[in-house]
Amino acid sequence: MPVTGSASASASGSASASGSEARPDADPARIRIGNASGFYGDRFAAMREMLEGGELDVLTGDYLAELTMLILGRDRLRDPRLGYARTFLRQLEDCLGLALEKGVAIVANAGGLNPAGLAAAIGDLAARLGLDPKIGYVHGDDLLPRAPELGYGDVVAANAYLGGWGIAACLQAGANVVVTGRVTDASLVVGPAAAHFGWELTDFDAIAGAMAAGHVIECGAQATGGNYAFFTEIADLRHPGFPIAEIFADGSSVITKHPGTGGAVTVGTVTAQLLYEVAGPRYPGPDATLRLDSVQLRQDGPDRVAISGVRGEPAPPTLKVSLNSLGGYRNQVEFVLTGLDIEAKARLVREQLAAALPAGVEWELARTDHADAPTEEAASATLRCVARGSDATAIGRAFSGAAVELALASYPGFHMTAPPGEAQPYGVFTAGYLDRAQVRQIAVLPAGESVEVPDVATTVLASAGPAATGPAIPAEFAGPGEWAGSGPVRRVPLGAVAGARSGDKGGDANVGVWARNAAAWPWLASTLTVGKLRELLPEAAGLPVTRHLLPNLGAVNFVIEGLLGQGVAAAARFDPQAKAVGEWLRSRYLDVPEALLAGVQGSSPGITP
Repeated sequence: MPVTGSASASASGSASASGSEARPDADPARIRIGNASGFYGDRFAAMREMLEGGELDVLTGDYLAELTMLILGRDRLRDPRLGYARTFLRQLEDCLGLALEKGVAIVANAGGLNPAGLAAAIGDLAARLGLDPKIGYVHGDDLLPRAPELGYGDVVAANAYLGGWGIAACLQAGANVVVTGRVTDASLVVGPAAAHFGWELTDFDAIAGAMAAGHVIECGAQATGGNYAFFTEIADLRHPGFPIAEIFADGSSVITKHPGTGGAVTVGTVTAQLLYEVAGPRYPGPDATLRLDSVQLRQDGPDRVAISGVRGEPAPPTLKVSLNSLGGYRNQVEFVLTGLDIEAKARLVREQLAAALPAGVEWELARTDHADAPTEEAASATLRCVARGSDATAIGRAFSGAAVELALASYPGFHMTAPPGEAQPYGVFTAGYLDRAQVRQIAVLPAGESVEVPDVATTVLASAGPAATGPAIPAEFAGPGEWAGSGPVRRVPLGAVAGARSGDKGGDANVGVWARNAAAWPWLASTLTVGKLRELLPEAAGLPVTRHLLPNLGAVNFVIEGLLGQGVAAAARFDPQAKAVGEWLRSRYLDVPEALLAGVQGSSPGITP
C-alpha cells in the first residue's frame, strides 16, 4: 500500500497489524479481528471481555452512525474540544494496559468529528496511567469548513466516508491505537487486513472479502444472535459474545466468537447481518465495491461460518458524504383512549386541538385496544401527536399548554402517557456525493508525521458491469410472479418460512428477507414481489420500492424510499430507524405451500452444510 512520506513501503505479509514488529504468535496467513462496539452506547464491558476472552490481533470499535454524527456535532458546538465518543476514552482507561500487554492493536472510529482531539486525550490518559502506546489517527473526512464552497448550506456536520488505507498506514508505522473520523464501518476491518497482508490498492477481491467480514462484525452482537429473527433457537442469548473475523490472505474469512460466550454464529446469523442496511447486489465502499451476489457461506463447525467466493470491483468515482443539519424543533404528546368509541374519541381530540396546533403536525392512532379486555391497559389505544416547526415557543409551551388544557374538557377517561414538555431541537440527515479528488485522507503516524494516503487509481459506476457468477438459481424458480410448485397451501405468517432484518439509511429503509432453506427460496423469490410487499406493508403502498435478488444468500432485499421521512433524528415515525419493519413483515399472513411448512429448519440455499 504505497503512501507518501516515510510510510511509503508496502505492508509486509509477515508484519503484525498490532505493531511494527511481528508478535511472537502472529500468523502471516491469518489475522484475527474482533469487534467490541456496534454503536455509541454499546456494552461498556465488551472491550475487556474481548481482550480477556481469547486471542486477537486487532480489536475494533464502531461508534458512529447518522444520528451519532448529529449528537457529536451538537457537542462540538458547545465545546470545540469535544466531538468524539467519550465512552471509548473511558473504556481505554480500563483496558489500554491490557491491550498493550497482549499485543492487541485497537482501531476505532470513535474520533468522530475530532480524531486529533481524541488522539491527544488518549496520550494524556496513557501518561496518567504510566503507559506509552504508539497512537495514530486518520482525518480528512471533515468537510464542514468547506460547506459553503461545496453548497452544503447551514450544516452542523459534513463528513466524507473514508476507506481503510489511512488505518493501514498507521498500523504499518507501528501504532498500537488508531482512531479515525468518519470512515465506513467495514473500513475498520479492511485497514488492518490490508496492512497485515500487504494488499495493493487494486486487490479488489481481497478487499471486498474484508469488506464482507467487516460488514458482518461491525454491529457487534447482531452477528452472534442479537436481533435475530429466529432468536428462540439460540440456546443462550442472555449475554451474547461479540464477533471475530479470522481473515486470510485472499480475503476469505471465518466469522466466530470467543469460546464459552453466549449467543451463536450460524449461517443464519451471518446472513441476517449481511442483509442489514444494504441495497442492491453491489455494495459500494471507498476502497472497493463488494459484490454481495458473490458471497458464499458455509457452516465450518460450531460457531464458525466461512465466507468465500467474494468478488470485488473498483470503488465508485464519488465518496458518500454525511450531512447533518438542525431541522427545527419538535414536541409530542400521547393521549390514552380507553374502552368504547376509540375512533370518535380520537376525532374529538383532533378537532379540539386543530386551532391551537402549528403547521407540520402528524397524528398516529395505534389500535392496541382489545374488546372485552381483562385489564385497562389491554382495553386502551394511544393517539400520538407530533408537532414540528421553527418556532420553539409555539412547539413548546403553546403546544403543551393546549394539550394539557383538554384534561377536563375532552373525551371520557382522558389521560396522557406523560405530560408534554419543552420543544426539543431535531436534526435532519441527508446524503451527498463528492468527487473523490476533492477529499484528502491524511494519516498522522505515531511519530507525528502526516502522510497523504493515495486514492484508488480506477473507479467504475456502481451500476455498471455484469452480474457476479455464483450458484445457479434453482430450476424451480421461473421468475418473479411464477413459481412452478403446486399443492395445498396454508395461511400462516411469512416468518414461518423466512427470516428478515431491517434498518435505516437516512429517510429510506431496507428490509432483507431470506428463506429458511433451499426449498423455500424459489417460492420466496416468486411470491415476495414489490406488489406483495406493498400489500403486506401498507405504509409502503405509495412509496418507491426497489427489489433485489441475492440467490447465493437465498434472499430478497427491498429498499423503501422515504419510509422514515427526514430520518431518525427527526423521529417522525413510530419506529424511526425501521429496526422492526422486518418483524412486522414476518408477522403478516399469506398463503404458503404446505410442502414448505413440513420442514422449515435448515441452512440457507446455495450453502453447503
